Order: sequence, then structure tokens, then C-alpha cells
Amino acid sequence: METKYKPIMEFSKLTRIFHWVRAIAIFALIATGFYLGYPFLAPNNFSGEPTGFLYALMRSWHLIFGFVLIAVTIFRIYLLFTKECVMERRSFLDFINPLTWFGVIKAYMLFGGHPHLKGSYNPLQFVTYIIVLLLILAISLTGLVLYAHVYHEGFGGMIMPLMRPIEVLCGGLANVRLLHHILTWAFVIFIPIHIYMAVWNATRYPGSGIDTILSGVKFEKE
Repeated sequence: METKYKPIMEFSKLTRIFHWVRAIAIFALIATGFYLGYPFLAPNNFSGEPTGFLYALMRSWHLIFGFVLIAVTIFRIYLLFTKECVMERRSFLDFINPLTWFGVIKAYMLFGGHPHLKGSYNPLQFVTYIIVLLLILAISLTGLVLYAHVYHEGFGGMIMPLMRPIEVLCGGLANVRLLHHILTWAFVIFIPIHIYMAVWNATRYPGSGIDTILSGVKFEKE
């Protein structure tokens, strides 16, 4: 008997767009951030004139992509409470279900098939993405503290009173910079694991993983 599948819209168009915008922003921030921490390249300047400000260019791109990440994250949090993310909110029901936890762990250990989910994410994914969201919020706040200490007027001056308590809580500006750097490494570690697991899920369970974040649709047996 032929097995029939039905399509289910798992991720909306905005969710998918925000995902890829955040991915590009994070990759750009990691690259420019490491350069700012260790400027290993410098343009040749044979004339002695103050030109070719590569460091300033990297700082500009770092700021641009930083604010893009903050803006997209704010809209992404808002989107979670709209009708476009009903499937994602249902993931909480899987998170609090011990049987789903057991089934997912068993599937990841190759002892069985993946359990049926009510939402978009299994419990492990749900916990991971909550942690990633908290990491984005933390690295954004530490980045804003550093920004306010360089740009004292305009937006930097406006947010300085809000950023000062965070600086004090971290124990000073040096600790803020160190924490910002450590949080960057958290993303460096997370990204290859995330890509591997997405490919693994898409390979082992067709219709999930990378497939859904591109098309937005997953397929389930009728």
C-alpha cells in the first residue's frame, strides 16, 4: 500500500527570512569581531598619508550587522506571539511532555524513530533555541555597552544611562569586552553543531531540518 504524506506549514515566510538574515549577520559579526580583536591585516601605505582605514571599515560593518541582528531579534520575538508562529508556540507542549523527551533522546541515540511532535521543535531544539536567544540578548547588550563608550552623542549618548548599570554589574568595561568575546565563542561552537544536526535531521527524517527552513513546509504521514 502506498504511503501518503500531507504538507504542513511549519515556518512562515517571515520566520524563514529572519532566520537567514540573522545567520548572515552572525557570520559577519564573528568575522569582523575577530578582526577587531586582532587586526592581522593592514593596507599598504607607501605615501604616508592617513588612508586605507581597514580597521575603521571593519568596525563600521560590525556596527551595521550588530544593529541588524538586534532589530531582527526584536521583530522575531514579537513574531512569536502572532498567528504566524502557532506551530512554534506549540513546541512548549512537547517540551513539558516526558514521553516526547524520551522519544527524542532515543531517536538521537539511533534506538528508534523520531516521535510525533505537536510543534515545530522537539524538546532539545526548544531548549537550545531558548539558550541561543538568551545568548543573542547578552551579546547585544554587551555590544551596546561598548558602543555607548565610543559614541557619546546621538543614540550612544541616549542609551548610556541604561548601559551603565550593565557595565557595573559586569565589573567594568574590561570585563564587558571579555564577556562579549566569550559569548562570540559560544556562537562559534554552536554554528557547526547546529548545521550538522540540521543536515542529520534532514537526511534521517526527510521533510524536516534544512528542508523546512527553506520551504517552510514539512510532510507527515496521513
